Amino acid sequence: MDQLSTIQNLLVELYGEEQGQAAFQRLAALIERYKPSALPPTRQKRRSVTQRDSILITYGDQVSQPGVAPLRSLADFCTQHLNGVVSGIHILPFYPYSSDDGFSVIDYQIVDPALGTWEDVHAIGRAFRLMFDAVINHISAHSRWFQAYLSGDPYYRGYFIEVIGDPDLSQVVRPRALPLLTHFDTPSGSKAVWTTFSADQVDLNYHNPDVLLDILDTLFFYASQGAEFIRLDAIAYLWKEIGTSCIHLPQTHRVIQLIRAALDAAFPQVLLISETNVPHADNISYFGDGVNEAQLVYNFALPPLVLHTLQTGSARALTRWAGRLTLPSKTVAFFNFLASHDGIGLNPARGILTEPEIAALVETTLAHGGVVSYKSNPDGTQSPYELNINYFDALSNPLADEPQQVQVDRFIASQSIMLCLAGVPGIYFHSLFGSRGWPQGVQLTGRNRTINRQKLERLAVEEELSQTDLRRSQIFSRYAAMLKARAARPAFHPNGGQEILDCGEAVFAVLRLSPRSNQRVLCLHNISNQVQTVRLDWQSLFKPAPIKLVDILSGRSFDLKPNDPWIMQPYQVNWLERT
Repeated sequence: MDQLSTIQNLLVELYGEEQGQAAFQRLAALIERYKPSALPPTRQKRRSVTQRDSILITYGDQVSQPGVAPLRSLADFCTQHLNGVVSGIHILPFYPYSSDDGFSVIDYQIVDPALGTWEDVHAIGRAFRLMFDAVINHISAHSRWFQAYLSGDPYYRGYFIEVIGDPDLSQVVRPRALPLLTHFDTPSGSKAVWTTFSADQVDLNYHNPDVLLDILDTLFFYASQGAEFIRLDAIAYLWKEIGTSCIHLPQTHRVIQLIRAALDAAFPQVLLISETNVPHADNISYFGDGVNEAQLVYNFALPPLVLHTLQTGSARALTRWAGRLTLPSKTVAFFNFLASHDGIGLNPARGILTEPEIAALVETTLAHGGVVSYKSNPDGTQSPYELNINYFDALSNPLADEPQQVQVDRFIASQSIMLCLAGVPGIYFHSLFGSRGWPQGVQLTGRNRTINRQKLERLAVEEELSQTDLRRSQIFSRYAAMLKARAARPAFHPNGGQEILDCGEAVFAVLRLSPRSNQRVLCLHNISNQVQTVRLDWQSLFKPAPIKLVDILSGRSFDLKPNDPWIMQPYQVNWLERT
């Protein structure tokens, strides 16, 4: 079936014959208007991902300098420090907004003047692949669309979800401990309107095909501005049906399939990435059948599992889970990450870690100066939802009397685990550049997530990077070396082979193979604070003899007999390949 037929069928499934056919005619015209043949050849970039791809996650105003637009400062900083280190930049929402550090969007198609211009965004795109956020579950209460609704504009009344009467909403999954409905005054009286995330983030009504078409126009616009990756924020909550959980509904998956088919028709170079902070089995459902939904899915179980691994000194849970990872096709991949602008989600770990193990993560977070966010349950109780703490601090107590080198080694071990696993790495700015948490920010804003969202002065960061004895410099130099080593080896291709080896309680081991199986790298991680002896059959791992290996991170070479032991210092990492 061709893309247009797929689009037509999905629209009819969502909206019925009459509305679906009418929407199809409008969407077909929209696709024709945005055909990529109108784009400059420089914008028509590659679609695939390889071992050379890694994505920096950053705010548009992450590094500032006097007299320079923040996006321009970011472009200059990344060009100077990150060429050859990462391939792409995920600029967190850079549109005008009213709250939630950008995720309450006022206008989808404008660059916030406080950050810069579209030309500043394009400047970043000339050196790096770009990821844009599609914050399409909701829009700001200050947006033109919602203000028109509040003024009584009949066209926009259907853009939002009014709840009439007192229906049973107890089954609705709540990602926040906040009211689901917010009352707004309109010319026809007070209306209870659906607001999943906050009173300033008003959910869009996808039962109305006009909403979907306006959103598709926005996604096409992003692609025309150079986005090669489009991140579907909070996409699991998109479609609402009273009497259901309103999460992961079949209609939501159909909308994603429609977005995928429409982009395939108009901008085949664009990849979709789904952001669904939910249990692992639900999360990976957004791959669809492997060819019809997101090409990339955030690997949400990874951050809490790696944290548990290094906090306990036990790799058992991580080894068991990673050994079962599968993908529905060779055209999709995990987006592996440990830290982001949000916290460390706990829901993805449920069913993998026990409740006492999750409780231990909460306890350690609080002991390390972090905070915890909660969600409301249908029975009226609350559960820990998210750990709000900088990842470095989650691993190393800021108040502990511990050598910096130990803390850096522990952190690098965590990041190496993420880089070794099959997928595309996503690296938060504060992780790549060795930041610690900002608890003062929580006090300033009253928002837990601010603890890991501190904005930095460019000159101060660069001064710290220039001093090799400082934490920031040590982490960045070692992280950059790992990324460059990874990019140079097809064994780390997202669609290459992966074998998780059982090397005991305290060692996490990954054998990576190139797609053609002609190159392999063995990644070993001592995740404990004790010396570990690893026993492997080197002959079977790196046949034929003689076994001459090099650690590509240190440059050291080794001649090994088939059963020689491998000694690892606390938190040591080795990436071994045949010389």
